Amino acid sequence: MFTATINDIQLTFTEKGSGTPVLLLHGLTGNRHMFDEETKVLKKYLRVIVPDLRGHGDSERPSSYTLEDIIEDCYALIEELEIPSLHIIGVSMGSYVAQGLAIRLGDRVNRLVLVATKSAGTTSSMQALFDAHEEELQGLSHNAKLLKASKYMYHDLQAVGQWSKGAAKKAEAMTAEQIEAANSALMGFDFTNQLSSISAKTLVISGDHDQLNPSEEGRETARLIPHATFAEFNQSGHAPNVEQRLLYLDFVLEFLGIERTA
Repeated sequence: MFTATINDIQLTFTEKGSGTPVLLLHGLTGNRHMFDEETKVLKKYLRVIVPDLRGHGDSERPSSYTLEDIIEDCYALIEELEIPSLHIIGVSMGSYVAQGLAIRLGDRVNRLVLVATKSAGTTSSMQALFDAHEEELQGLSHNAKLLKASKYMYHDLQAVGQWSKGAAKKAEAMTAEQIEAANSALMGFDFTNQLSSISAKTLVISGDHDQLNPSEEGRETARLIPHATFAEFNQSGHAPNVEQRLLYLDFVLEFLGIERTA
């Protein structure tokens, strides 16, 4: 585990393996441990860098911030580590950060993988889902809402439950105020008019059971990026990297030009 002072806040990140750098970006209210299983595989071939994004995990948790702040943190971390070019993989909120970074970095991004993504939103997808099922979720805590709404989010609830609980145990729980700050950071973002400037070859993966960021959102994002391929996993919801992990790793490794070894 490493820490760095970036844009006047402390960011925590891990770095494992060697070779071409790949930056892994987690989702809303998550942390770097969401990628522990992927890291075990990717570190055999790549230099894997996994930050806790601003407001999450072991990184500093300001009372308010924006998606642009998170993007700037990641850009500054790349500069701090003196990385000339890299791959980027982002899941859910991490995929929005990845889009912003790819727009900012231009041809410094070799390959871009966007998982469970969309290119614009008036609120966070989580808040939008909670609002859509407000009557059913009324009066529940954030964690209780997540548990009850998980049937709308995922296909393999058992796999996702084990994965999310495992990652949650490795970081301090977010308070209600910190969760609100994270949700607020995603209000009103829109990359649709800038995606045409992304030069990286891009793979967009959606799950067809995902009601947070439905597959049509991923398909539209891929349509707007010049060199993008879209894949829909038919036994996944909002976490294809967990619900169909082996298929996901095969897709990603092939896309990155890596021949998998035992």
